[in-house]
Amino acid sequence: MKQDLIVILDLGSTENTVIAREIRDLGVYSEIHPHDITAEELKAFDNVKGIILNGGENRVVDGQAVEIRPEIYDLGYPMISVDYPQSKCETKFSVLPGKEELKKFLFEDCKAQTNWNMKNFIEDQVALIRQQVGDKKVLLALSGGVDSSVVAAMLIKAIGQQLVCVHVNHGLMRQNESESVVKVFRDELHANLIYVDASGRFLGKLENVADPEQKRKIIGGEFIRVFEEEARKLEGINFLGQGTIYPDIIESGTKTAKMVKSHHNVGGLPEDLKFELVEPLKQLFKDEVRACGVELGLPHDMVYRQPFPGPGLGVRCLGAITRDRLEAVRKSDAILREEFAKAGLDKKVWQYFTVVPDFKSVGMKNNARVFEYMVIIRAINTIDAMTASIEKVDWDVLEKITDRILAEVENVNRVCYDMSPKPPATIEFE
Repeated sequence: MKQDLIVILDLGSTENTVIAREIRDLGVYSEIHPHDITAEELKAFDNVKGIILNGGENRVVDGQAVEIRPEIYDLGYPMISVDYPQSKCETKFSVLPGKEELKKFLFEDCKAQTNWNMKNFIEDQVALIRQQVGDKKVLLALSGGVDSSVVAAMLIKAIGQQLVCVHVNHGLMRQNESESVVKVFRDELHANLIYVDASGRFLGKLENVADPEQKRKIIGGEFIRVFEEEARKLEGINFLGQGTIYPDIIESGTKTAKMVKSHHNVGGLPEDLKFELVEPLKQLFKDEVRACGVELGLPHDMVYRQPFPGPGLGVRCLGAITRDRLEAVRKSDAILREEFAKAGLDKKVWQYFTVVPDFKSVGMKNNARVFEYMVIIRAINTIDAMTASIEKVDWDVLEKITDRILAEVENVNRVCYDMSPKPPATIEFE
C-alpha cells in the first residue's frame, strides 16, 4: 500500500528533520527534498498530498536567497510556508506550526490518511526490492549492527537465498557477538551466510599500533580488503545491500546546509566490482529502523543493541592493542551490560561501555603485591551525540559491577567511573 506523502522543501531550515518526524509521528509519511526540485520530479511521486516550504537561517547561499521554482505553485497541492518571506502560500508561519495546526494541514487541507506504519513500509520495500533485483543476487556486509541486521532481515523476506551475507569477525567484537549473528541469521532465518574469522589477521596488522586514528584506518582498510576477497570468490552478484539510513543522507549535506560528516557504509571497494546499490532503509530515522527490525521479527537484543564503533573494541583497548587487555575489555563490557540490564538501566542509559588503558597500577591479591590494569566504566546520556551528560548510577549497582569485574576479569585490580561530560570529553576515548 503506497503511503500518502508530504514533501518538505528545504529552503534553509535547520529543523527539517524536526517537522519530518512530527508528521511521521502523526501517521503520515514525509520526505525532505531540495528547494529546486522540478514540477516534473514532484509529479513523478504520484502520492504527494501536500508541500511544506521550510525556510530558515540558511536560506541565503553565496549571497543569494534560494527560492522554489515558480511552477511549483501551479501544481495545485495544498501548501504552507514556514519562515519563508515572498512565499505565495495563503497560510504562512514564522515558526514551525504546532501539533494542532499541523494536524489541520495534514488531515483537513491535504486529506492525508494515517497509513504510515512499519507493516505498510515493509510491504512496499519488499515489492520494490523484488522489482529492482529480479532474479539476481545481492551481497551484504553483515556486521551485526542494527542497520545491517535490519537490512539483512528485509532482504531475506524479499529475496531469500538470493541474498549473500558476509560477516567478518575482526577479533574486536563484543562477547558472543559473532556467535549471535550466526545463530540468528544462519540458524534461525536460514540466510545464505559466509562467516569469515579474520581475527588473527586484524590483530597482526594492529600489533604495536598505538595511534587511534591509525588503528581506525588499519581496521577500516583491512575490512574492505577481506570483504573484497570474499566478493571476488562469488559469481553472479549484481547488487550491494547497504544499511544507509535517513540521517546518513541528511548529514552528508544539502544545498543549503553544510556537511556534518561524509556518508559511507562499505566504502572504498574497487571500481571493477560494479554493484548497484540496494538501500531499503534510506528513508528511515534510527528509531524507525529499530521499529522495522521488531516488525521483521529480529531479537530485541539485536534491534536495541548498544551503539558500537566500527573499529569495535579496538578503540576501547587504549593504546597498542594486546590480547590480555582486549580480553579484559570484552569480559568487563559483558559484565557491565548484564548488570545494567538487571538494574533496568539498559532501557534508560543511551550508551555504556568499558575501556582498559595501556598502563598498570599497584594492587593486592591473595596477600601479594600485583601490578595490573584498570577498567574504566563510562555511561552517558545524549539526544544528538553532540553533547552528553553522565548517568548517575546507583552506588549499589556500581559496587556490584566493580566486585564482579575484580573477581571475574583477569589482569585487573582497579575499577574507575568516568565522570566527564561532553564537552570537554568525547563519548569514546579514542
